[in-house]
Amino acid sequence: MTRSVGLVLAAALAGLVACASPNEAQSNAAPAAAPRRQPRSYPTVPRAASETARRLAALESQLRDPQTPADQLPDLAHQQQVIYRVLSLDRQRSQAVLDQLPTRWRSVAERHLAARRAFLAMSKRRPTQVPAWRIIPPEPLPQLLAHYRKAEAATGIEWEVLAAVNLVETGMGRIDGVSIANAQGPMQFLPTTWAEPGIGRGDIRNPHDAIQAAARYLVRRGGLKNIRRGLWGYNNSDLYGEAVLLYASLIKEDPQALVGLYHWEIHYNAQQGDLWLPVGYEQLQPLPVDRYLQLHPRSAPPRKPG
Repeated sequence: MTRSVGLVLAAALAGLVACASPNEAQSNAAPAAAPRRQPRSYPTVPRAASETARRLAALESQLRDPQTPADQLPDLAHQQQVIYRVLSLDRQRSQAVLDQLPTRWRSVAERHLAARRAFLAMSKRRPTQVPAWRIIPPEPLPQLLAHYRKAEAATGIEWEVLAAVNLVETGMGRIDGVSIANAQGPMQFLPTTWAEPGIGRGDIRNPHDAIQAAARYLVRRGGLKNIRRGLWGYNNSDLYGEAVLLYASLIKEDPQALVGLYHWEIHYNAQQGDLWLPVGYEQLQPLPVDRYLQLHPRSAPPRKPG
């Protein structure tokens, strides 16, 4: 049905609203300019395993804590994401971190790493061009949750699985583009699949319509009896199904885990490194990575300390 864009993923900048006090509103003085927020930076990962474990445990806790300020979630989730991406490339280093994590977070980290490694194993080559995509803000999380739960109620496909598919296909709708196989929209449907009777209804690029269609498609491919079989129909790879179900298991175990995943950024695993493509990225046609990095050096991963 689709060609997954891989684990690309999350977060749009949170908007800040400035409110004047009654006294300030009545003042004749010119209002002070709102402080300019510094551009966001590519997160770094501590070299020491003990410090990485400490930081990762803190991130997992903060991202699940309803008291964490909303404007901090994008940066917290981005660092969580980058730590897992970096550790997934080095089994010795990742094991040293796992050994020092509190028991509560060890299984969580193991599943994140296993999911990432499944996608790495699916990759045949690392591209030398950045893709012809736009990276856009996703729908608000409450709206996406409503779409997932509506689809589960209508079809029986678990909403956590639909959320995980949405995550790995387009970073929950951040990627606005067409895959190599011509898959489109937030759930990456081929137009031919969308046109099948009983699958696509409405707009292939609309999150609500695409999520409902994905649930119907998984049912058609046998997902109610065997979700792995259904996911095979979505992407013909056991590794794909394994990764999706690992993310779904994290959400089932603790729905608050979805907060971090929702705020993950879009990363692109090119030959020149793991590039960060932030919201606002827009390429009408592929561009050589070297040229892109000349124009946008902040997308490159930080250099390793000498």
